[in-house]
Order: sequence, then structure tokens, then C-alpha cells
Amino acid sequence: MADYYETLGVPKGASADEIKKAYRKLARRYHPDANPGDAAAEERFKAIGEAYDTLSDPDRRKQYDSFGRTFRPGQGGGFQGADFGNAAAGFDLGDLFGGLFNRGGRGGPSAGPRRGADVEAQVSLSFEDALRGVTVKVPVDKANACPTCHGSGAAAGTAPTICPVCKGRGVTSESQGFFSINQPCSRCAGAGTVIEHPCPTCHGSGRVRSTKTYQVRIPAGVREGTRIKVKGKGEAAPRGGEPGDLFVVTRVTASPLFTRNGDDLVIDVPVTFAEAAIGEQVELPTPDGTTVRVKIPAGSTDGKTLRVKGRGAPRLNGGGQGDLLARLRIAVPSKLSKQEREALERLQEIQHANHGDPRQKLFVEKAAG
Repeated sequence: MADYYETLGVPKGASADEIKKAYRKLARRYHPDANPGDAAAEERFKAIGEAYDTLSDPDRRKQYDSFGRTFRPGQGGGFQGADFGNAAAGFDLGDLFGGLFNRGGRGGPSAGPRRGADVEAQVSLSFEDALRGVTVKVPVDKANACPTCHGSGAAAGTAPTICPVCKGRGVTSESQGFFSINQPCSRCAGAGTVIEHPCPTCHGSGRVRSTKTYQVRIPAGVREGTRIKVKGKGEAAPRGGEPGDLFVVTRVTASPLFTRNGDDLVIDVPVTFAEAAIGEQVELPTPDGTTVRVKIPAGSTDGKTLRVKGRGAPRLNGGGQGDLLARLRIAVPSKLSKQEREALERLQEIQHANHGDPRQKLFVEKAAG
């Protein structure tokens, strides 16, 4: 089993801030958007997330430090990676199981108000805006804090009172023989408080539904389906809990010139037969509105790809740009003038005389097979 501290590259006694900084640095480095098609980076990204999920939660970190891996009810195999016999010798089992089930337990923390739901919104971007980055206005219809009671749920001049059933803990205990299992209080739904005089606007929920518009910065280099997290801009939680997050999903219109291949941009470049055969310098457009000149090597064939370094899409979270890939397409005229036809017939005679029939090898190989 991987050591979560080693995964994040922090010592066991690292502070919460050190853990967060280490996670953010590694997440940017190994994010799938920054490593398209890299399976190893994707697995590392998942491992980093798993380690951070545990070490950023004080209760789960305490369990991990004690047993090697947090235990969740419903998982097979009991305490994974833990020596239960040795653990029991140093811990009170009532406290242990109370902390594992719903984070309650004698003297444990209250369940508290529920967290608000996450919200997803979509924005449409032009191909060019997706490459250079842009700030957009995103209207979001969601549950927001009640303007009358400011999210408390209580009428003016009153306040929530301590729940008489759970005494403010937000959980109640049910005896299961050797130990007790904590569950959210049925009277206050885990909030720890009850409202005797509800707010007339939100009827005690602390929330009303309305549309809010946010200014969201879309970073340069996003692609179709990129998810951008805006922390704390999701739905308000019931009665003053932590709000959810807003996730903005990008929808990018297609470009008439460029197609995207990871961070590289591909453009089809029409060339004449003479340019492909003899070689030529040609000028190409780039997505930022400038142009670049490339050399078509003599003897190029249809589909040959030329690479222009650093003129592709910006990589998310920094790290430079991809490349521009110029894919050659031999342009064949649909109609020929008399002069063009005569010139091509003469060229064909010369080529046959110098190189023979280019299809002759097909029949030679067939006969040999």
C-alpha cells in the first residue's frame, strides 16, 4: 500500500497548509489535461487525489496515522492495512467506532449543517477564445442564501436553538451491543439546532432560488468539455453550512481551418503537384492571427506532415504550447486549359521514359506472391 505522505512528498508531521500546497503543485503537474494520453500520469493524478482526500480531513488523517488506511463502513476486508490487535491495545473502542461511523461519538464533533450541492453550467466559446483565454459571464440558477434571514432560516429577532434531542451534537447514538453507531439526528437533520420561528421568506430553509451571474476566467488552452472549478459558488447549504462549488464546462465551436490533436493544431495545406515535386516556401496562417513560412521539401507526397514547433494550442496551467502540424494535400484541378493539358502530357511522356510505369511493381509483386 502506497504511503500517502510519500505520494504527496511531505513529512508525516506536515501542516494542513503544507499538504494543500504539495497537492496543488502535483495536481497541476499530473492533471490529465496537461498530460493527454499519458496513462501513468493519470494513475499518479488519481493517487495524489486519494492521498489528499485522506490527509486533508483531520479525522481520516488521524485514523490513517493510527492504522495505515481509513476504514469506511461497507468496505470488504475490515481495517485494511491495520493490525487490529495492536490498535485495540492503545485505543478506547467506543471512541474508535464512534469516530468511524458518521464522525460522531462521545465528545466528538457535531455533524453540523450539510454542505450545499455543486452546480454545473456550460459556456460556449469560439475556437479562438478557447485558445487565448477569455473572461465570460455565467448566469447560474441555484439555491442562494435567503436575503431576509441571511441563511439562518430564523425569523427576524429570533435565532436557531439547540436541538433538544441531540443536545446540539447533530447525531444520536444507537447501541449495537459492544459498541454504538452514530447517525444524524432525526429532529434537526444533523444541524444541531432547530428553528422555532421560521423566516417567512424561506420558510426556515435559509435558501431561496434565484439566478446569479458570475465573472469566470477561462484559461488559455481549454478544449471541448474542460471543467473549471469555481470554489464556493455552488448552491448555498441549508441553514448556514458550507456552499457547494460551481463547475463551468466549456463547449468549443469548430474552426474552419484548424483541428485539435491534444495540444497540437492540424491544418490542411493545399499544394500544387509542381510545389510538392520541386519544393517550395509557403506561408501559413496561425491561430493567433499571424503567419508563418514553412519549407515544403522536394518530393513531398500527399498527406506528408510538416511540424512548426510552439505554434499550437497553449497548454493548460502553463508549460508552453503545442505544435502546428501542416498536412500537405495535393490540389488537382478539375478542369485544364489546352496549354496545361499539353504540358502535363509532355511531362507524363518524360516521366515514363525516365522512370517507367509506376504501377508495374504492383503486377511484379502479385506474380512473385
